[in-house]
Amino acid sequence: MRRLLWLGGGAIVFALAILAAMAWTPAPPGPDRDAVHTASARYAARIVRDAYGVPHIFGARDADVAYGLAWAHAEDDWETIETTLLAARGQLARYDGQAAAPTDYIVRLLRINETVADRYARDLSDDTRALLEGYAAGFNAWALENESRVRAGVLPLTGEDIVAGFVLRTPFMYGLDADLAELFADERQRTVSIGERDTAWHVIDGTNPELGSNAIAIAPSRSSDGATRLIVNSHQPFTGPVAWYEIRVRSEAGWNAAGGTFPGAPLVLHGHNRDLGWAHTVNHPDLADIYVLEINPDDDNQYRLDGDWVDFETGTADLRVHLFGPFSWVFKRELLWSAHGPVIRRPHGTYAVRYSGFDEIRAVEQWYRMNRASGFDDWMAAMEMRAITSLNTVYADREGRIAYLYNARMPLRADGYDWQEYLPGDRSELIWTEYAPIADLPAVIDPEAGFVANANNTPFRATSPDEDASAADFAASFGIEAEMTNRGQRLLALLDADPSISDSELLAYKFDLRYAPDSPTVRLVSELLAMDLDDNPLLIEAQRVLRGWDFSADIANRSAALGVLVAIKCIENRHDLRPWTCDPAEALGQSARDLMDHYGRLDPEWGTVNRHVRGEFDTPVDGGPDILRAIYCGCHALNDDGRFEGVAGDTYIMAVEWDVEGALRSRAIHQFGSATLDESSPHYADQADEFVAMELREIPLEMGALMAEHTADYTVGRR
Repeated sequence: MRRLLWLGGGAIVFALAILAAMAWTPAPPGPDRDAVHTASARYAARIVRDAYGVPHIFGARDADVAYGLAWAHAEDDWETIETTLLAARGQLARYDGQAAAPTDYIVRLLRINETVADRYARDLSDDTRALLEGYAAGFNAWALENESRVRAGVLPLTGEDIVAGFVLRTPFMYGLDADLAELFADERQRTVSIGERDTAWHVIDGTNPELGSNAIAIAPSRSSDGATRLIVNSHQPFTGPVAWYEIRVRSEAGWNAAGGTFPGAPLVLHGHNRDLGWAHTVNHPDLADIYVLEINPDDDNQYRLDGDWVDFETGTADLRVHLFGPFSWVFKRELLWSAHGPVIRRPHGTYAVRYSGFDEIRAVEQWYRMNRASGFDDWMAAMEMRAITSLNTVYADREGRIAYLYNARMPLRADGYDWQEYLPGDRSELIWTEYAPIADLPAVIDPEAGFVANANNTPFRATSPDEDASAADFAASFGIEAEMTNRGQRLLALLDADPSISDSELLAYKFDLRYAPDSPTVRLVSELLAMDLDDNPLLIEAQRVLRGWDFSADIANRSAALGVLVAIKCIENRHDLRPWTCDPAEALGQSARDLMDHYGRLDPEWGTVNRHVRGEFDTPVDGGPDILRAIYCGCHALNDDGRFEGVAGDTYIMAVEWDVEGALRSRAIHQFGSATLDESSPHYADQADEFVAMELREIPLEMGALMAEHTADYTVGRR
C-alpha cells in the first residue's frame, strides 16, 4: 500500500482495477467422501512389495487389481500422477501458472475432454470401463487418506480422466507437438503442395542420432539353447510423466502381466504375460497434415471449401492461470475448427490441422487386450484395432514366434500431392477419413533369420537384408522414415553376424558401447581429422586425442569425452545428409577449451565426465548418445561442474525368456528404484548400482519366490 500511495491517484485507480479483475480463487469443494468410500468398498486388492519395493498386485477381478495398482503407484509417485491428470483435464495452469497455459490451450483446441465424454460409453467395452473405474477409485481412496499431498479441487478422478490422459499423450508420441509448434514460428515453415508433385521415396543415407529405444526378439532357431528371448528397452526420461514405473499384476480372472507403465496408466504398457511379450520403440510415420486456409476477405470467420465460404465453428478457451497466493486470472483465447480439424491463426496464415487419432480413445483398450492375449492371433487382433496411433512393436512368445510391426494409424490420402508439405485447404478431397489396415504396413513375421530388432530406425531394416520389407511396396504418402540410427546399425550388424546367440551375448549386444563406422559421429570425427589445423596447437592436440578414439563410450576411455562433446554440439537434425548444426572446427575448439578449463587436460576418463546421479548416489556410467547403452544428458555442453549428468536414455530394461519347455524367466532393472519421489525410502536409488553395472535382477514371478524376499504385504479397499 505504501508503494501505491507514491504512484498518484491515477495509478491507484488503475492498480485497484487490476486487482478487481484478478479472480480470487476460493478453495474448490472437496469430494463427496461418502461416495468415494462407497466406491472403494467395491474393490479389494493385495499389494506385495518385493525386495526392491516393486509392487506385485493381486485381486479377484481385473478391476480390483487396477484399484490396487493405483494405490501402490500413488504411494510412490502421486505428485506426478496428479500433474498428468490435471494436464489431461486442461486445468494445470490454475495450479502451476503461466508455464502450463499452453498445454491447457491445446487440450481445449484438440477437444480432448469433449471427445472422451462423447465416446467413453460408446467406444469402450464394459471390461475396459470397469478397469478404468477401478483404477480411478483406487486413486480417490488413497487421496482421501493422504489429503495433505492432494491439491484442492483435484478429486474425484474418473475413468474419463484416465482416458483423457491417453488421448493427450498418444499423438505426441509421433510428433504432433512439433507440428503444432512450427505453426507458432515467426514465418511459414513449409511450402504448399499444389498437386502433381513427385512423391517418390527420398532415402536418407547414413545414420542420425536420436533419443529413442531398442527392442529385440530372438527365435529358437537363432538362440544357442533353443530359447525364445525378448529385450524390452525403451529410452525415456529418468523422471516425470513418461518415466517408467515397474509393476506386476495378477487377477484370479486371468490377467497376469509384468512390465513398465506410466503415471496414469492402469496396465502394463510394455512387458509380458505368461505366454507372450512385446516392446515398443518410437517411430515417425507422417500422421498429421497441415492445411493452409483461404479466409474470406469480408468475414474472417469463414474459409473457402469447394468454392464456397464456410463458417468456422467457434469457441472460447477460458484459461484460468494461477498468479500468486489465492489469485488467478482468466485468459480468453479464440478457438476455431474447420472441416479439417482445429484451426490456428497466425500472422503468416491461417492453418487447419488434421491428425491421426483425433477421433480415437481406445488406446487403453488395445493395450488391455495385448495384456490379456494368450497367443499371436489374440495379440494381432488387438494390434489390428490401430487405436495406439504409432510405435514400432516387437513381439515374442512361448511358442517361438517373433514379429516386428510398424504400427501406425495411417491415413489413406489422395494421390498427386506431397503430403510432407502443407496442403491447400480449399479441397474436401484432401480431408482424409479412412486408415490403412495394419496388414498394409511394414512387418516382418517369423523370419527365417530368427531375429527382429528396431532401434528407432527405418522399418525397412528389421532383420536380415533378404527378408526385410521393401520401401517400394508402400505409398510415399505414408511418410515412413528411411534413415538409420547408430543403434540400429550396430544392433543389426551384431545380430546378423552371430548365427547362434546366447543369453549373455544378447545382453552384451544390448549394452554395446560403440559407434558404427558409418554413424554421424564417426563421419564428423573423420572430417575433423582431415582438417589442416597447423596454426592452432590446442586443436592439433585435440586431433591427436580424437585420432586415438576407438569410438567406444566405456568409462575408462580417454577420447570419448572430447568426441562426444563435439558430437552433441554438431549432430542434431535426423533428416540432413550432413547434419552438422555447427562449424566442426569451432565446436572442437570450444569443446577442447571446456575440457581444459574443468580438467586441465583434453582426455579425462569418460567416467569422470559421464555420471549417473540420484540424490547422494553419484557414479561413473558407461554409454552415451545414440549408443545401444544409451545415456543422454539433454545438453550441448558440460554443466557448471564440468560433467554430463544423465537425464534420459536407458531406463527400465527387461530380458524375457521362454526356454525349450516353455518355462518363463524374466529379469529387469530400473535406473533408480520404485520410490519415485521419496528420497527417504530405501528404494529411492537401490537399483542404481546394478543399473550402472549393466546387470539385471530376477523378477520373482512365483508366489513362493516373492514371499521369500518381500518387504511389505498389505490389503487396500474392502478390508
